[in-house]
Amino acid sequence: MTQFNIRVYGLLINEQKQVIVSDEFIRGEYYTKFPGGGLEYGEGTRDCLVREFQEEMGLSVEVGDHIYTTDFFQLSAFHPDHQILSIYYFVKALEPIRCSISTMPFIFNKDQMQQYELLQETESFRCIEWNDFSEDVVTLPIDKIVARMLKEKF
Repeated sequence: MTQFNIRVYGLLINEQKQVIVSDEFIRGEYYTKFPGGGLEYGEGTRDCLVREFQEEMGLSVEVGDHIYTTDFFQLSAFHPDHQILSIYYFVKALEPIRCSISTMPFIFNKDQMQQYELLQETESFRCIEWNDFSEDVVTLPIDKIVARMLKEKF
């Protein structure tokens, strides 16, 4: 049965003009994407993003302007019977970021690797300098569009 998978992502640019990305290891593959995740039943898109940042980074955020919503057909990389619909917003941290943030890709600590053993997925977060940020940094096709839009606009 064909299903829609709605994803909500936040673009967080810190005070040093660095873009925060999520480096993920899922089922033996590496992905770099924007922080966020799946919309749960009964949840609005902004509420989803607030929850995802709290769960993933332990960070309270304010959801800002809408950036982009997928306007083309995109098949899920993980579920061949799912169509992906992704929604992107700017987010602002309401407190200092306390979780571990790397400047190197795919640096996972011991706890994150234990999570991988249990769930077959884990993630870490990374700051990318604005001048080094481009669509080539992110993995997913929709993220590439948003990264290109962001660089062209700012």
